[in-house]
Amino acid sequence: MTTNTQAQFDEKRFALRMALRLPVVVSGRTDDGAAWSEPTETDDISTTGTLFHLNQRVKNGENLYLRSHRPDGVPVEVKALVMRTAPATFGAIRVGVSIIEPKESWLRLFVAWVADDHTADDDEDDEL
Repeated sequence: MTTNTQAQFDEKRFALRMALRLPVVVSGRTDDGAAWSEPTETDDISTTGTLFHLNQRVKNGENLYLRSHRPDGVPVEVKALVMRTAPATFGAIRVGVSIIEPKESWLRLFVAWVADDHTADDDEDDEL
């Protein structure tokens, strides 16, 4: 038997995910309309979203904008939807987002970093 609390925390993710510290700049608007922007880094990324820490307070259902770069320096900007928030250390919050648009740009970013990571691993193996 599944309780409501247990069902609330059941894993709903299905996308390929990898732990990656990728610098990103997250921006959005406060409830009164003021623009904000905060540099951070991802804890992990997937083909459809990412998880990171913020000092700025955000809510589930809020739209955010993420800016980052592929390994070759090509900039990537996407719109994301806050799916999860949870308390983190030092007053920060953990934020899980789903990429809304353009999903293809995020997928290219993910693939580029995965390929770059494997290339680095392969180069190290060649040196051994």
